[in-house]
Amino acid sequence: MSEARRRAVPARKPKKHWALRVLGWVTALFFVGVIGAVATFFIVYQTTDIPDPNKEFATNTTTVTFADGKQPLGSFFEQNRHSVPLSQIPKHVQDAVTAAEDRTFWTNPGISPSGMVRAAWNIANGEQLQGGSTITQQYVKVMYLTQERTVSRKFQELFIATKLSRSQDKSKTLEGYLNTVYFGEGAYGISAAGDAYFQVPEPRKLTVPQAAFLATVLNNPTLFDIDDPDPRTKTRIIERYRYVLDGMRQNGTITQAQATAYGKALPKINKKPKNDRYKGPNGFLLDMARKELQRLGFDEDQISGGGLKVVTTFDLKAQNQINKAGMQELPKKRNGLHVGMASVRPGTGELVAMYGGPDYLKSQLNWATRPARPGSGFKPFALAAALKDGTSVWDIFQGDSPIEVQGQELNNEFDEDYGDVTLLKATEQSINTAFYDLVDKKMEDGPAKLVDAAEAAGIPKTKALEIGRNNPSTVLGPDPYASPVDMANAYATFAADGMYAPVHTIKSVTGPDGKVLWSEKSLDKKKARKFDENVARMVNYALQDVVEKGTGEDAKELDRPVAGKTGTAGGVAVEHRKANAACDGCKDGDDTLTSWWTGYTPQLSTSVLYRAGASGEGDLDPYSSDDAFFGGGWPLKTWLAYMDPALAGQPDEGFQDPDEDQLKDSPTPTITPSEPPTSTPPAPPTSTPPAPSTRTPKDPPSSTPTDKPTGKPPRTPPGWPLPTGGTPDTPASPGGGQ
Repeated sequence: MSEARRRAVPARKPKKHWALRVLGWVTALFFVGVIGAVATFFIVYQTTDIPDPNKEFATNTTTVTFADGKQPLGSFFEQNRHSVPLSQIPKHVQDAVTAAEDRTFWTNPGISPSGMVRAAWNIANGEQLQGGSTITQQYVKVMYLTQERTVSRKFQELFIATKLSRSQDKSKTLEGYLNTVYFGEGAYGISAAGDAYFQVPEPRKLTVPQAAFLATVLNNPTLFDIDDPDPRTKTRIIERYRYVLDGMRQNGTITQAQATAYGKALPKINKKPKNDRYKGPNGFLLDMARKELQRLGFDEDQISGGGLKVVTTFDLKAQNQINKAGMQELPKKRNGLHVGMASVRPGTGELVAMYGGPDYLKSQLNWATRPARPGSGFKPFALAAALKDGTSVWDIFQGDSPIEVQGQELNNEFDEDYGDVTLLKATEQSINTAFYDLVDKKMEDGPAKLVDAAEAAGIPKTKALEIGRNNPSTVLGPDPYASPVDMANAYATFAADGMYAPVHTIKSVTGPDGKVLWSEKSLDKKKARKFDENVARMVNYALQDVVEKGTGEDAKELDRPVAGKTGTAGGVAVEHRKANAACDGCKDGDDTLTSWWTGYTPQLSTSVLYRAGASGEGDLDPYSSDDAFFGGGWPLKTWLAYMDPALAGQPDEGFQDPDEDQLKDSPTPTITPSEPPTSTPPAPPTSTPPAPSTRTPKDPPSSTPTDKPTGKPPRTPPGWPLPTGGTPDTPASPGGGQ
């Protein structure tokens, strides 16, 4: 072929890279998808009708009953509504709400694209659907749809909101929203909210700070509950309040100077008196049930206006008895004295009865759920941990006082000596040094195993309790805090042969259509064996000895098998802390800050706690003529006053015995006693002295100095370092006791 002919042949085109071809197909499919999505949107949009408003919205009151599902316990709020036209709602009130909930309300199409993306992301990840992110969406959800959180309901909301925004004037939507949105305190709409929080029912009379506060709480009345004593809630409220004010500044409603001035403090709250439905001790039951519904995922709209029927676990007969015991079976001196009581059914976790105080309307501090130092009430968890670790109740420990632990000298109550004692005897008489010996010297990682056992039984895991993993004195409770509800449920785990069940106050929740929305059966999957049967039964065996011949002997008056444990926590009462600081700790451990009796039968586990003072950190000792306000005294008496009638008519069930080989006294102890410190008297008593009495001795030692008018001998402080956890008003000494 000639050169000329070769040049005449056309050159072949290079092939496209495969990646470019794939990109082309993806782009084409993307545009097809977009076109399809747009077409689908307009088809659905055109076929979507705005439904009739929910006619029953204003009448769906949630009711709460006792466990039988018939006897009424009450309802959470009176649904308070009073509609007003937008012309009577001033601009600064309207602007406060839009600044808080939807700053583009006047210009957006009724939906939020970013909110849609967030909802789609949550759906794809199996998370809970978010609520409407625009005012229009929120209004649509309340007025036209149900409160259920499903994908189909969410898309309905989006289409109806878009259509409503195009077919109805924005002012009309805002008016409807301001008259229906829930502000907490049973108040629906801005007029009812102004009346509930400030006793200002006319919106035109609301100030800018008041309007900004109302806009703050409507976002989440539970999260921004002004009555919540938790300081984190107060911080959360003020931050949200300032956010609202800043939005009003950006919209030109107020100036920067006004925003700064108003943001210095919340407006003065002037709530209307709560309805009588919360009056008396049963108000605490209603409040606890409401909080549990929130934890279960029900929002405020559902709880207050969803027409729910809530059946609680509270037994009417038992509740009447616990109220009577908590208000009547008390020392003659009662001013400043607080009692918290909780009763749990072993194996189910049902909170059968609870006494948090005499009147919820006068004080919302629930002494049955408010944590306190459990003192020796923590020793059964050490016992369970030791048994699980292979220790026998017949092994020997140091009962003399003091004992040296990590360079510290720690003592028994009143520095009493008991000689060498078995673990069974140490539990029976609540001997501090023996339990220190067990946890620090005889059990590897003893404090950590003690914490594990407490959490397994049902004591909530907290930062303070976790700190106790490194502290032998955790066995006497300087770091762990627990409430009567916690203690009753934890001891119920032992009563149920080691089976844990989560404590709860709700049996079932039914919607207005009769559909069961939640049942306690869903908690069955959380029930679990936490202790081997024989470990739990041995704990029960030892704690029955506490009743038969130990610090809880008076519980024998119940005349049926009972196990239990006393607990007292010593320290420095709030009224003595200034003097204690001035004398460089001379009063450490001198006062009784908490006094417990937690006792149980196979059918019922009940914990009683006594505290004193406004904060619960006062001295209990002036309320008793005994050496100290021991748990075997008034707490046990109050417990008996409830348990005796509560168990009337029920069979005298006994506890299952442990394996026989565990009940045999070992001929040669596997653990030898610790060497006492040099300060210990050289000749320990040859026989175990009798249990320290909870009654005042006829002849107290004349040589014992005292600086208190009660005449009680001063307590020997345990000498352990300061607590590292607990509540902000933790006393200066970990204390101890029976």
